Amino acid sequence: MPSKENRRITDVGTLKALAHPLRANLYRILSVARIATASQLADQVDEAVSLVSYHLRKLADHGLIEEAEPQRADGRERWWQLSSPGVSIKDADFRDAPEKAAVHTAAARLFHEQRADLYRRYLDARAAWGPDWNTAAQDSESWLRLTPAELTALGEELLAVVRKYEARGRDAETAGDTEERENVALHMYGFPFRV
Repeated sequence: MPSKENRRITDVGTLKALAHPLRANLYRILSVARIATASQLADQVDEAVSLVSYHLRKLADHGLIEEAEPQRADGRERWWQLSSPGVSIKDADFRDAPEKAAVHTAAARLFHEQRADLYRRYLDARAAWGPDWNTAAQDSESWLRLTPAELTALGEELLAVVRKYEARGRDAETAGDTEERENVALHMYGFPFRV
């Protein structure tokens, strides 16, 4: 039974397991699909089912995903789902040793690269989405002068808004409202910099 709270990753082993490029991609796709088999996921990532099954088991070994109830009566396929709605990875859990900090940095870079690739694919296919989706799509930068406490508060408030819209969308979809409903990626970064 999946947890209702995001899983906080605090150990290097679990972070390394998720920070593998294929595993991170499988985790992201499974997050969107909610439930899937290795063969369904293999079709989406264009990899062999055996390879995808191996990486799904590695994610399961670290408690990031779990087996789901079979969706078909024959029970021949193994179904997977996330163990929690998502994960959180905090710098504070990895800064006490250089090797832990290095793994955290490498993972953050991988996740950022995959997010950027997803946005590049949207840009390349923008014309196919039509004017309504292109008008709705967001791309902005804000330059703020904040303290660490203010940035933390801003992040918490934004996350609360995102969760509200996520729940609204899932509830509407569960009620059968699927008209014009698509998967939407929202990436937010808030970080200090100096010029």
